[in-house]
Amino acid sequence: MTAADPRPLTGEPVALDLLNTRWNADGEPQDLFAGAAGLTRVEGLAVWLETTGLAGRFRADAPTLVHLLTAREALARAVADPADEKARALVDAVLEHGRIRATLTTEGPGERTEFADPAWGPAWTAARDYLGLLDSAPGRIRACASEDCTLYFHDVSRNGTRRWCSMAACGNRAKAARHYARTRER
Repeated sequence: MTAADPRPLTGEPVALDLLNTRWNADGEPQDLFAGAAGLTRVEGLAVWLETTGLAGRFRADAPTLVHLLTAREALARAVADPADEKARALVDAVLEHGRIRATLTTEGPGERTEFADPAWGPAWTAARDYLGLLDSAPGRIRACASEDCTLYFHDVSRNGTRRWCSMAACGNRAKAARHYARTRER
């Protein structure tokens, strides 16, 4: 049984969920893969695999973690600056470790992912997910508007104006700060 996920935001697409393995708590940087909440690095990986639904497909071990950290850095750079040619090359380097094979199943056409080294599976899956986000709605990959927050989300709101990772956390703090500033002016 894996430990509870200590991160403040989960459930985002896999690529963004990987980026959200780094966050701030009470002004202190946290990293799920570097001892956050008293977890070992590999325990943090196991929590992430479970949360993203990848636990049954991939192992939580040191080689998988190394490859996942490589993908996280590549994705962080690509999301921060989509025009960065070096960032695109880093993402492409991760994608080199897997492929999609077309198959014919009893239900019709299908696809199967293949990896020369299964330890690259979660990293490749996150990089491939990022391509899917870019293909469907690149303008809806967003960083939280809070200056103190490092989290990312995929804006699925109807009008595409979501600003906060969570209205209950960052959004509420911003509203409270605006209210406080207004009442002080009076």
